[in-house]
Amino acid sequence: MPNADQPAPALLPKWAATIATREGLGLNVRPASPDDEQALAEFFGQLSPQDLRFRFLSAMKQVTPGLARQLVDVDHTKTENLIAFDAKDRLVATAMIAAPGGTDDAEVALAVRSDLKGHGIGWSMLDHACNYARSRGFKAVHSLQLSDDRAAISLEQEMGFRAKPCADDMSLVILTRDLAAT
Repeated sequence: MPNADQPAPALLPKWAATIATREGLGLNVRPASPDDEQALAEFFGQLSPQDLRFRFLSAMKQVTPGLARQLVDVDHTKTENLIAFDAKDRLVATAMIAAPGGTDDAEVALAVRSDLKGHGIGWSMLDHACNYARSRGFKAVHSLQLSDDRAAISLEQEMGFRAKPCADDMSLVILTRDLAAT
């Protein structure tokens, strides 16, 4: 079982990497830092209202400065926020991985710039996030999706996630990927 309370500084440089989408688009991915707060706020400002709702599971008009700060000021142990930049140095995606202390599982939440969807960015970021979680010793990754987010549910199922309804809220679907099996 991973010890989420212990820093993993040796892992951080490894997760600063260049990855490629299936279309060959290069992404420079790295852990977010407090210096990225403004860029992340601008990124979320470019998402459609529907994409914001899908990412945060509720209707919101914008990401507040306080929320943007929380998304970049992470502890890099229980929570990591991987951000991706394209060749034009535009922030194009974010993948948050969070794990409650003492568990073998992590949760992932992903957002891709609305105007860049359909180019494999989401797939590549989710794959990278799963590899990160596996390297930290997590056994499974969970994703919570609104049931009408068919694109995300389909992508995750294509990547080996199993879907089941959320017993507490039928508007939600829980998707789980067993990291030991992949």
